[in-house]
Amino acid sequence: QEQLTESGGGSVRAGGSLRLSCVASGVSPYYMAWFRQEPGKGLEGVAAVDKYGHAIYDESVKGRFTVSRDNAERTLSLQMNTLTPEDTAMYRCAARRGPLNSDSLKLQANMYSYWGQGTQVTVSS
Repeated sequence: QEQLTESGGGSVRAGGSLRLSCVASGVSPYYMAWFRQEPGKGLEGVAAVDKYGHAIYDESVKGRFTVSRDNAERTLSLQMNTLTPEDTAMYRCAARRGPLNSDSLKLQANMYSYWGQGTQVTVSS
């Protein structure tokens, strides 16, 4: 049974850091990604990384967030630095088995088949 489990969320003051982790079981993903969602809004792609370690980021987090994965452990991490209140959201891990040919697809939620339940990140000013 495919399952993704996130951890590491919490509350932090603006300018602080958090590290999120996601463990995949039952699936060997080609792509793994982080999405975030604020109440009443759609899923926003944050960062994605393929099994070779090639990463792509949303412009809003470039230079502040770093995504990484350990294929042997089937884990995905997101190091978030210099957090702002605008980063407050539920962060969800996602995975897909196959490759994607276009960068524009890699941060689209409908490209991913497997999802975690999410971990809340709250940044106060």
